[in-house]
Amino acid sequence: MPPLKILCLHGYTQSGPLFHAKSRALIKHLTKALSPTHAVTTVYPTGPIQLLPSDIPGYEPPSTSTSTTSTSTSTEGGSTDDDTSTEAYGWFRRSDTTNPPLYSGLETGLSSIAQVLKNEGPFDAVIGFSQGAAMAALIASLLEPGRAETMTRFRDPAVACQGSEFSGVPGFQVPEVWDEVWRVQPALKFAVCYSGFRAPGPRYRGFYEPGVRTPVLHVLGTLDAVVEEARSRALVEACLGSGDDDGRVVFHPGGHFVPSQRPYLDAVVGFVRGVLADEEGAGKNGKGKGVMEEDVNDMDLPF
Repeated sequence: MPPLKILCLHGYTQSGPLFHAKSRALIKHLTKALSPTHAVTTVYPTGPIQLLPSDIPGYEPPSTSTSTTSTSTSTEGGSTDDDTSTEAYGWFRRSDTTNPPLYSGLETGLSSIAQVLKNEGPFDAVIGFSQGAAMAALIASLLEPGRAETMTRFRDPAVACQGSEFSGVPGFQVPEVWDEVWRVQPALKFAVCYSGFRAPGPRYRGFYEPGVRTPVLHVLGTLDAVVEEARSRALVEACLGSGDDDGRVVFHPGGHFVPSQRPYLDAVVGFVRGVLADEEGAGKNGKGKGVMEEDVNDMDLPF
């Protein structure tokens, strides 16, 4: 059986092993469904940014009697005042002290993933959750033909800020290690984004304009209180061929987690089968089409 190697990217405050546990039902179902034609393998890297307790949403600082000194800066979780490390990791931190918002450490996150692509690839696809889903879309975009030149063009502030309220903001500069990745890793066959979102502002426009051509399935929770639907919709709109009418947006009636119920697992299988059929049919001037099921069942507990 030909391999289907999938890169799996965890969410903010998670780790590779934790996401492996949270997505076990998905990978097991996908492996079983595709076993007649493909051998599914997965790699679960851990983000390079180890978070402090105060980086984690809901953190409450220790009492004033506790003598800890912070040397950290403002992060997505707020200003830090505790230097105790955790087993929680991220691919970047969102800083709202700048306008537009800045993804601090994104260069480090992309460099870390680049090493995985070089050392353990090539990969066929990527699956991500939350912040990992945002990264999955960035990775899929970067691996598309011509995207390197697009990113270079958007480095010009005039190009990045054209048509926006901002001025003088340069586009994101891709880490140099990606020059090596582009020589060994082809474009991905597909991406699956659970509770994903688009990076905001002109700084990251090069990733999304023109639209992401890699087939992307978006799985969103109607009760997600962590990632607002508007942020997820922005990512959907940036992906060509992604829309409610195209069967590439699936809603589950739950919150911020990877659903493990059969209809939503079948939705991923249908999408993947459709993509693989399209790829096989391309050489025969044919097309395949995945079938999406959007039934509603009991939901898994959020983590």
